[in-house]
Amino acid sequence: MNEFEDLLNSVSEVNPGDVVTAEVLTVDNGQANLIISGTGVEGVLTLRELTNDRNADINDLVKAGETLEVLVLRQVVGKDTDTVTFLVSKKRLEARKAWDKLIGREGEVVNVKVTRAVKGGLSVEFEGLRGFIPASMIDSRFIRNTEKFVGQEFDAKIKEVSAADNRFILSRRDVVEETTAAARQEAFSKLEVGSIVTGKVARLTSFGAFVELGGVDGLIHVTELSHERNVSPKSVVTVGEEVDVKVLAIDEEAGRVSLSLKATTPGPWDGVEQKLAAGDVIEGQVKRLTDFGAFVEVLPGIDGLVHVSQISHKRIEKPKEVLSVGQEVTVKVLEVNAEAERVSLSIKALEERPAREERSGEDGEKRQSRPRRPRREQKRDFELPETQTGFSMADLFGDIEF
Repeated sequence: MNEFEDLLNSVSEVNPGDVVTAEVLTVDNGQANLIISGTGVEGVLTLRELTNDRNADINDLVKAGETLEVLVLRQVVGKDTDTVTFLVSKKRLEARKAWDKLIGREGEVVNVKVTRAVKGGLSVEFEGLRGFIPASMIDSRFIRNTEKFVGQEFDAKIKEVSAADNRFILSRRDVVEETTAAARQEAFSKLEVGSIVTGKVARLTSFGAFVELGGVDGLIHVTELSHERNVSPKSVVTVGEEVDVKVLAIDEEAGRVSLSLKATTPGPWDGVEQKLAAGDVIEGQVKRLTDFGAFVEVLPGIDGLVHVSQISHKRIEKPKEVLSVGQEVTVKVLEVNAEAERVSLSIKALEERPAREERSGEDGEKRQSRPRRPRREQKRDFELPETQTGFSMADLFGDIEF
């Protein structure tokens, strides 16, 4: 009777909601059996009340002989025996402590671990407390595949805390944007127009390639990728590739940096005077036709212009009448202007001027027409015309005495 009374008294010392210390007796059947210190009363700690990870092995989390601090949930009386045990929770105790730590901490940055991707965002854990990051607050850019974050740990800013509503909202985007802004400011402070910098190709578009410069992305427009014309970005660079680029322009307010890849490599016009000179006769290929002439590639990356007046001795309205794209032609270099990146060419300069057409004389014989002599300017003598009024001086002043 005395032992039974002692047992009842010890049980009365344990109540739901109490925080107690307990020693692990055994671990089996997916649960840990405990003895609550100072009472002699047993407790049961299930895997569900130990962790949120349902795939975890309880044997990896607790060991026999280990002492734990747990929260008493409720009393459980055995069906076939008079034994009294209590269901306890380590997870809920940690959550309560976490809630207490969160009160008034809105705006602070904490480290969280992503437990799973859920509809509309990510479920995260902070010191045993489950939190939620909405999809719009995961990153500064829209994230389609949220599964890739599962298992990751990162910093997030506390946006809203309500223990009563079990509401814990965080934002990773705020941290990303603040970090990016600081890195952008530092990056802009180091960039100078005309400098050569090293970056990594971040992404490709139809109009160019974006290069990450340690906090800011710069754009290499498609026209600045190569000295060749009409190239596609993917034919010049690949994502992840490190490249040396020249800074062309900086707009810190708009967050834009213009870059050039071709400015860091030798161009086709470098040293062109040693490769090409006026008077040279070379082979070339017609690259494009316009109304005013034809552009012929005379060296790799160098197109010269054959003006429409230099195509033939005959009158030509449009170059396409006698030339076509891809046609091989022989041309004579008329002028090379490396500074203006211009080469003037001629096709007709390599052709013999045709003789003038013959014309028939009065006797019926054909005679070659002579070049027309320049017309001489005839000298003419001009005389003042006679007065046409029909009156003489005497008629006008005959009555006046002098």
